[in-house]
Amino acid sequence: MRARAEGAAVPVFPMPSGLTVVIGGSGGIGRVICRRLARCGADVALSWHRNRAAAAEIADEIAATGGEARVGRADLGDPDSVGTFFADLTASGREIGAVIVATGADIGMKHVGEVDPAEWRRVIDGDLNGFFTVVQAALPHLRRSSGSLTALTTAGIARHAHRDILSIAPKAAIESLIRAVAREEGRHGVRANAVALGPIDAGLLHRLAARVPEGFMDAVRTNTALRRIGTAEEAADAAVFLASDAASYITGASLIVDGGFSI
Repeated sequence: MRARAEGAAVPVFPMPSGLTVVIGGSGGIGRVICRRLARCGADVALSWHRNRAAAAEIADEIAATGGEARVGRADLGDPDSVGTFFADLTASGREIGAVIVATGADIGMKHVGEVDPAEWRRVIDGDLNGFFTVVQAALPHLRRSSGSLTALTTAGIARHAHRDILSIAPKAAIESLIRAVAREEGRHGVRANAVALGPIDAGLLHRLAARVPEGFMDAVRTNTALRRIGTAEEAADAAVFLASDAASYITGASLIVDGGFSI
């Protein structure tokens, strides 16, 4: 088996009305999600934290294809910043039909006993608490539209990955939040799901590859049933599907996209 060949048809899913928000849309997988959404005809709003230029580049790319893309800054460590981001998007009367959270913290590969408590707090605050901040800000908008929430998490929840606790621990808690939102907010028509990613050839894995011993990436490949690393496009397709109307009866689910790593 191999990744989708270049030039092969890209799936097009029916998207909900209103804006589809991508938190972390300027990142490696986030920007591919934005492109996929635009291909599906969605109006996209993406957030940036430090890389405004990357967000503007994606917005310009979408606009060049005739789509709508809005850009705004959202600091997930600041609830007021995130609340303002969502309020600005809806100030003109537009609804928010879906929110995809495509963020993740840079981490060191360490055994539990080697993790520095300060790094633990930084990762939990940035990843888990940041996601909670987005949930709190997004829910009032999603209730009005009966919209959806999708989070990118990790397949390490299903099969523990060696020295990956700094990624797995906050993402496991995020999946618990996803299930809570699905259960509690379903009465408003709100759906909530996760995409549990294995090794994906994008942002975080690229930065990690520069810090690990020789042979580590080969071991990552051979630990998947498909013997390869996934593409950002494959990750994006799963996230866009769960945010789309094609997944209208799916909620509280974790879709594992890992090439068989967790088998």
